[in-house]
Amino acid sequence: MGKARKNYFIYLMMLLIFGGLIYATILGGRQFLHSSPVQTVTDGNSAFSMFMSIVKDNLVHPFSTLLIQIIVVLVAVRIFASLFRYIGQPGVIGEIVAGIILGPSVLGALFPDLFGFLFRPDSLTNLELISQLGLVLFMFVIGMEVDFGVLKNKINETLVISHAGILVPFFLGMVASYWIYEEYASGQTAFLPFALFIGISMSITAFPVLARIIQERNMTREPVGILTIASAANDDVTAWCLLAVVIAITKAGTLGGAAYTVLLTFIYIGIMFAVVRPFLKKIGTAYSNKEVINKTFVSFIFLVLIVSATITEILGIHALFGAFMAGVVMPSNFGFRKVMMEKVEDISLVFFLPLFFAFTGLRTQIGLINTPELWGICLLLVTVAVVGKFGGCALASRLVGESWKDSFTIGTLMNTRGLMELVALNIGYELGVLPPSIFVILIIMALVTTFMTTPLLNLVEWGFTAREPKTALQRKLLLFFGRPESGGKLLSVYKLLFGNQLSRHQVIAAHYTMGTDVNPTSVEQFLEESFIPVDKQAKQLNLHIDKRYRVTDNLVSDMISTVETESPDILLLGAGPRFMTDGEKSMTSFFGLFRKKVDDVLEHVSCPVAIFVNREYHDGNELAVLINGNMDHFLFPYVQRLLADGDSFIHLYYFNNGNEGYMGQIHKWSKQYAHRIHLYPLVDVEDLSLPSTHGLLVLSYDTCVGIAANEEIFRALPSLLVIKDMQKDTR
Repeated sequence: MGKARKNYFIYLMMLLIFGGLIYATILGGRQFLHSSPVQTVTDGNSAFSMFMSIVKDNLVHPFSTLLIQIIVVLVAVRIFASLFRYIGQPGVIGEIVAGIILGPSVLGALFPDLFGFLFRPDSLTNLELISQLGLVLFMFVIGMEVDFGVLKNKINETLVISHAGILVPFFLGMVASYWIYEEYASGQTAFLPFALFIGISMSITAFPVLARIIQERNMTREPVGILTIASAANDDVTAWCLLAVVIAITKAGTLGGAAYTVLLTFIYIGIMFAVVRPFLKKIGTAYSNKEVINKTFVSFIFLVLIVSATITEILGIHALFGAFMAGVVMPSNFGFRKVMMEKVEDISLVFFLPLFFAFTGLRTQIGLINTPELWGICLLLVTVAVVGKFGGCALASRLVGESWKDSFTIGTLMNTRGLMELVALNIGYELGVLPPSIFVILIIMALVTTFMTTPLLNLVEWGFTAREPKTALQRKLLLFFGRPESGGKLLSVYKLLFGNQLSRHQVIAAHYTMGTDVNPTSVEQFLEESFIPVDKQAKQLNLHIDKRYRVTDNLVSDMISTVETESPDILLLGAGPRFMTDGEKSMTSFFGLFRKKVDDVLEHVSCPVAIFVNREYHDGNELAVLINGNMDHFLFPYVQRLLADGDSFIHLYYFNNGNEGYMGQIHKWSKQYAHRIHLYPLVDVEDLSLPSTHGLLVLSYDTCVGIAANEEIFRALPSLLVIKDMQKDTR
């Protein structure tokens, strides 16, 4: 403490000495006041006025304005993304809507002064440049997400499906332009570029949104999910190449004038695949064995990205195409792409893209659609977009041999447009091809077709599931696991509960990763690694399991939502050894949840819930069951199954409460399964003393709560399977 006082004393003396010297210097400088052109303000009110003047000047400074715009945009985007996720829609729709609300359609109409302050016309250039830079980074990530291995494996089907999803809507879009061009676009652009942009806007699929919907619906490993991802990736590559050609034709004005640009574009693509890709592959192999990718290599990759984007911008096909191609030719090994995506994706998704949405919103004036004719055109283009994309992909899927259910699913997913559509529309707007009113209509089309994806998928699922006959004896068993190794244990618990009949039931294993946006490549890797122990255990049990995987930032809510969607006959959760004890207050139970959150799950689900409290349980340990009088009558069907279908010896502990039906059933078991069961009557909970050979005790949740009050007895118990009845028939 003495040393601290000494340091404080030294610090105080420094302040006094040097503060005094500085003040003396200032006083000495007053002799120069007569020669200074700047007059010093001495009046208090004038000083405050000067301060306010400085603040006002700083507020309208371009950099301050940009920072304020970024703050407003990021806050609005996060709020609306959360709202749309809450109602089961992709967050990107909320982000797009946030951009429109910040524009003249809503904020400008309701609060024109605030809108004028935030988004002055002279301040929008900076916002546009930053948003364009963000799009370059984003398209680089999209290019890296294209998996050519998937495309190769499904090349026949994906070519038919993806190109049907381009040709059919492209043709219908060009036909629709006949009814639109003369009245709404003839004074601004030629027919050919207008028709081509209407066609391309009908043809685009939003690969990132589609991939995340597939991920959220646990379809990443299903054949229909893999086929859709491959088709969307093929669609993405083809559509962007086609967009490059359309841009070239638009800038040249004629097909002939665009020939040189198109030719140079194909030469550029050839060089990227034949020269740059093999070169990057060699460099990627050299770095793949290193624990970290150094800054020199990262800077080289970004240099390739910028050079590629610059070349395509100079060629006249937009820098975004060059960024996309740079991502496509990156080394394909997972480690490299994972690291690069993590470096680029978060900053582009969280920071830059919201600025693009805001800038798009500033161009979108819903009020321009102010006549019945324009609303009719809006309905026409939405219909053409849905019929062309959904119908083209669904029919093509059916023709290549997919079922009607899978065909409708593929068509619905491919009809998703979202962000990628906005990118293409902004390019068309910048080139002067799309008049403001048509631009707004196409923005609405992008929102409608993206918004309808999730409800339409639910409708397809409901329509076909309702026709499928259910096996009368089949139960649906759902388990959630956190740490991968706990998944296998939970599967063993189900084997114990349902014995030899387990293979007749549908078993669903679910694992959710905490986070926000994870790219599809990483999702595939996380899914593979997380389910290894479960797959191993399922193989030993000769059991097929359905997998559910999701990346979520609201774990409990999504768990409850999954239970409601699946409607299982029983839900199985894992818990730590201190479950229900005082020590748990400072610790987490299953996969990082506190006890309160466990209770939240129990409170909101309607099916029976079993909680496995693992205290070093091993397969083959003896099994004990505790029945606390008639209140635990719902456990009887479980005991009956354990005796009839299982092969474990059961130690049955029970409280004799004189109820004839209750006691009669217990004595019936003792006679019928004398070689499989041993009875232990109890008078008080303190009589409960289980030998160490009893590896697992099955009991009700309410009984467990009562025993946990006596921490000494509770801690001495073995692993537990705590079952909570939800007033649902478990027989």
